[in-house]
Amino acid sequence: MNPAKVERSAVRKLTDLPNVGPATQGDLHVLGITQPEQLRGKCAYQMFDQLCQVTGVQHDNCMIDVFLSITDFANGAPPQPWWDYTPQRKAKLKQSKINPSSS
Repeated sequence: MNPAKVERSAVRKLTDLPNVGPATQGDLHVLGITQPEQLRGKCAYQMFDQLCQVTGVQHDNCMIDVFLSITDFANGAPPQPWWDYTPQRKAKLKQSKINPSSS
């Protein structure tokens, strides 16, 4: 759903979350996530790694941004467009390549 249209009190299903449409809902189902509240406390990077492993496909890194947006929202942050998380993801991945022991 478009983040500007998300109303926290109306979130009942995955497609009510910011940046989640049918395709992302399907990806979340692959991960065993069927309800928005299951995203609380999840790590977007681990979710991405698991999705790639389970599907056998290297998904676009922008999916991390989507996962960051929905886990952040599930933990109480306001709805944000997924692309607002791109700098955070790029910095994190750059850091992890420089220092593999930190993730």
